[in-house]
Amino acid sequence: MPSVSIRERMETIRASGGTDGLVRGVAVRQLTCTGPGVIDWREVPDPELTSATDAIVRPIAVARCGIDPTLVGVGPTRGDRFALGHEAVAEVVAVGAAVSNVKVGALALPSFWISCGSCDQCTRGKTALCREYPLLSSYGMEPLSGVEYGGMLSDLVRVPHADTMLTLLPPGVDPIAVASLPDNVVDGYRLVAPHLERRPGADVVIASHGGGAIGLYAAQTAAALGAGSVTVASDDDTVLDLATHIGVRPLRVDFTQKPPQTWAIVVDCGPEDFRVGFRWSIRATEPEGVLHCMGSVDPDVPFDLRRLYTLGIEFHIGRAHSAALMPEVIALVADGRLHPELVTTDIIGWEEAPTRYLDPGVKLIVERSA
Repeated sequence: MPSVSIRERMETIRASGGTDGLVRGVAVRQLTCTGPGVIDWREVPDPELTSATDAIVRPIAVARCGIDPTLVGVGPTRGDRFALGHEAVAEVVAVGAAVSNVKVGALALPSFWISCGSCDQCTRGKTALCREYPLLSSYGMEPLSGVEYGGMLSDLVRVPHADTMLTLLPPGVDPIAVASLPDNVVDGYRLVAPHLERRPGADVVIASHGGGAIGLYAAQTAAALGAGSVTVASDDDTVLDLATHIGVRPLRVDFTQKPPQTWAIVVDCGPEDFRVGFRWSIRATEPEGVLHCMGSVDPDVPFDLRRLYTLGIEFHIGRAHSAALMPEVIALVADGRLHPELVTTDIIGWEEAPTRYLDPGVKLIVERSA
C-alpha cells in the first residue's frame, strides 16, 4: 500500500467514527539521547503506515530497562542521537489493511525485538533471531543493532508486522503493572519456565549480582509455576527487600564465599562482579542441575567447563523471544498468578522523563496522563 501519513489516517478514522487517538497540529515528540548522559524531547517526523501489515501506536506506559542507563551513559555511538524506550503498553491508533488481530483503540504490548513472524526462525518461536532484520534490531537500542526503529518514549510509533508484534492487553489488566512485560518480565519468565516444565517442583535460586528487576521477575515466575522453593541470593539490600515483598526467600550472600547449599535450578543474573558472581552460580548448581545465565556476560571470564562436565550440569544462555512468549506471560498476569507491579519502585509522569529517567531504582515506569 502507498505510504500514508498518520495524520491523514487519523482524519479518515475520525470521519468513520473511529477512535480519535491524535490531536492534529501537535508535534510528535520522542525522548532522545543526544550525548553521554544527555536526554531530552526532540520533534520527529510523523510515523507512517508504509505497509498493509503496519500499525501506529501511542505508548501510554513505558518501563525503563536496566540497559537504558548504560546506553545513555555511553551516548550515541554512530549518529548524533538515538531514541529511547523499548518496554511499553500502547494504544493502537491506526492499522494497515492487512492487520486483523488488533483494532484501532485496543491496548497492546509491542514486542521489543523487531520480528516478521513468517521466517523459519519466527515460525519456530525464535522471534529474537528473525532473519528479515539485522541482529539485535529493537526499539530504543540503536547503538546495539545499528538501525534506528524509534523508541517507545514517543508520542507515536510505527509497529511493523503488527499481527506478530502486538499482543493484546487482556481486559482488567493495569497497563502500568505490565509495562515491563515485553522485555524484562518475559526475560525473567524464560529463565525458569522451560526448566520447571521439565522438573516440576524443583528448588530455584536467583543469583542477583546486579540483575535487578529481571531476577525478581524470574523469582515471581518460579513461584507462580510451582517451584518447590524460590530463593533470591544477593548482596543488595534493595533486591533483598523486594524479594521479601514479592513473597520469596531472601538470602544475603557474599559471592566470594561458597554457597550455603546447592539448587536444582540456578539463574545467574547481573553484570556486577560477573567473574565472582558467575563462579558462585556454578558452585550453587547441584549435580545434573540446570544453570541459566541471564546474559550479562564478560567475554574474558574463564568458563569452568570441566566442573559442568563432571557434574553433568546443563548450561543455558540466549535472548528472550519477546513476540513468541508474551501471550504465555500475559496469561499468567490475567489469571492473577504473576504480579509484575510488585517489582515497580518508581512511577513518574511523561513530562518528567527528561529529568528523572536516570533516577536510581530497580524498575521505573513512565506514565502518560489521560
